[in-house]
Amino acid sequence: MESSSTQEFDYLFKLLMIGDSGVGKSSLLLCFTSDSFEDLSPTIGVDFKVKYVTLDGKNMKLAIWDTAGQERFRTLTSSYYRGAQGIIMVYDVTRRETFTNLSDVWAKEIDLYSTNQDCIKMLVGNKVDKEGDRVVTKKEGIDFAREYGCLFIECSAKTRANVQQCFEELVLKEYSTIV
Repeated sequence: MESSSTQEFDYLFKLLMIGDSGVGKSSLLLCFTSDSFEDLSPTIGVDFKVKYVTLDGKNMKLAIWDTAGQERFRTLTSSYYRGAQGIIMVYDVTRRETFTNLSDVWAKEIDLYSTNQDCIKMLVGNKVDKEGDRVVTKKEGIDFAREYGCLFIECSAKTRANVQQCFEELVLKEYSTIV
């Protein structure tokens, strides 16, 4: 995997990660882009990472925007939705309110700000390594995804379970809409 800025690519995808503060958006992104896990401090404003992947024989450049989940940074986020081809909505399976806020806050934000009609949405239940503390069932996640027309996956940034698949599934779906 190259990370030079001059790397050739066939497609560029802009992905946006949203969800409450502390659900693990930055940890998922770090796990995917640099294969590591850290307890990170809350994102201020927005963070941005680039990752090159080869899927279906095509080189794809993923520009992934990691937004702050904290309310006070929310005004910054409307512009980040512009042109996003994929939106990853993350919740913490051990914190009910992070799931409830998906429909109360985040889905409304997508309706308000997303400019791309064909935007692919992915619902991600994170922190499945804490199975004993789980309060949101997998079925609830599946039902929400069905209702909102999202792909769905559960993963753990800590154990790396399904993290790669989360991003790759989204990008493959994205790619299939343009070829």
